[in-house]
Amino acid sequence: MNNLELSLKYADELIALSKLEKNYLYLHRGYYQKGNKNRLIGDLNKALNDFFKSAEAASKAKFITGKGVAYMSIADVYSIMGNANNAEVYYTKSIDLLRKTKDSIALASALLNAGDEYSKNKKFNLALKHFEEARVIFDKTNYLIGTGYTLGNIGMVYTKQIDNELGKIYITKAIKILEKLKDFYAMSEYLLYMSDIYLTQNDWTTSLRYAKRSLDLAQKYGLKDQISNSNLKISELYQKAGNHKESFTYYKNYIKYRDSVTNLKSVQQMADMRTNYEVSQKQIEVDLLEKDSEIQKLKEKKQQNIIYATAISLFLILIITIGFYRRYKFIKMTNAIIEEEKNRSNTLLLNILPEETALELKKNGKVQAKKFESVTVLFTDFEKFTYYADKLSPEKLVESIDFYFSKFDKIMEKYNLEKIKTVGDAYMCAGGLPFPTGDHAYRVVLAALEITRFVNASKELNVGNQTRFKVRIGINTGPIVAGVVGIKKFSYDIWGDTVNIASRMESNSEPGKINISECTYQIIKNDFDCEYRGEIEVKNKGMMKMYFVNSPIFSI
Repeated sequence: MNNLELSLKYADELIALSKLEKNYLYLHRGYYQKGNKNRLIGDLNKALNDFFKSAEAASKAKFITGKGVAYMSIADVYSIMGNANNAEVYYTKSIDLLRKTKDSIALASALLNAGDEYSKNKKFNLALKHFEEARVIFDKTNYLIGTGYTLGNIGMVYTKQIDNELGKIYITKAIKILEKLKDFYAMSEYLLYMSDIYLTQNDWTTSLRYAKRSLDLAQKYGLKDQISNSNLKISELYQKAGNHKESFTYYKNYIKYRDSVTNLKSVQQMADMRTNYEVSQKQIEVDLLEKDSEIQKLKEKKQQNIIYATAISLFLILIITIGFYRRYKFIKMTNAIIEEEKNRSNTLLLNILPEETALELKKNGKVQAKKFESVTVLFTDFEKFTYYADKLSPEKLVESIDFYFSKFDKIMEKYNLEKIKTVGDAYMCAGGLPFPTGDHAYRVVLAALEITRFVNASKELNVGNQTRFKVRIGINTGPIVAGVVGIKKFSYDIWGDTVNIASRMESNSEPGKINISECTYQIIKNDFDCEYRGEIEVKNKGMMKMYFVNSPIFSI
């Protein structure tokens, strides 16, 4: 990483020795290292060629992990080139191969890079799904650099979804890890994202400081594509500040390094080859036309009969074509109706069940109950709801509940949580399913704080003098069992002592407060300011420790 030129020399020596001894395993490794260095230098065409040779050597060595890693690197280069289709194809091939191996780090890396590509293409749900799976693997193996990349990429997704505060938290954590590990390539990129975040918050000075820090790192370690990107960002910042002289200076640097990355000489050579090919093709066409002219003179006497026969044939073909076209239009219209109804059914099913559960139900006709070792469950309840229910008309009551629950649903979607069900005025959701994640407790508490802020604001800013309530919230973390009940009207539900305790946390809470159990507190105590309530008697559970959550602790 610190001397790319020397690294390339060692890679070439390794390749030469491997060819001499016909050692395909080390030949794969030599090309793989060479491809990595060429990619960092900015010579993408050479890097792509190296990675394809690495995959071929790994295949000959019957080294599945190596082939999967080479495919991942091929996808990385296509991603840098902007070829999203090829990138996604090779990421999928890489993940499929690595799932067959025991190399969890390589699999997590492929998931991480694929998630980054989906994020670039604005497929944010797919991106977060891949990032979360990668993060679980990296955490289990204590692979810090992977954790750093995953945190940074999750932060970038939240930033793209206009959640700058959450994005800032994740990216800051990533930068701290990568700085300790001296991984300056990723650090440089994440620093530019921090610059973007502060720019959207109109903090120009901080934004410029992050962009210049990114440029300093890239220049120090010879990272051409990052030098180019950092110069462009600084140029844009000076332009916004009205300093056109400085903006132009950095823009010239951006152009210089951009051209060195894309390798204009190589592009020009390819253009020359294409031109020569087209000229030769035109000459062939001219020669063929001259020969056709000679042959045509010999066939003039027979041409009239051929024209008549052709006209009749075309007429018959036209009639047949019209018939086929009408049939095609009918089939197309029918298929469109069937597809529309199918999509409508799928949408309704996904509104009822999680995506993974819905797919299992469609595939097998039933859903197998699953146990999750760690899930965070949240319950909400409105104060004095029964009292108001007796006073209000059914229409007003439903309108009031819908006002709150509609907003709750949006909050669940924002923090990637699963709504389980509502019973009367009670709202139940969970984090950490249907896909296990490492930060479900953190995200559930963030969602609870946002629910509390929304309910309080609704009561204070009640312009239409509508019926407004105070909310109690209870949270608990632990193992649960999840599954689908019913055979006609499906319902996705969760069971277990964890759910019962979460309900008890809610019933023992206070209006406007978030009451959490000891289990949840131990997980989130370093991220939130919590107030110890002491041990409180809980029905059928005895004395239990409880805490109120006050606010998050942001260490940025």
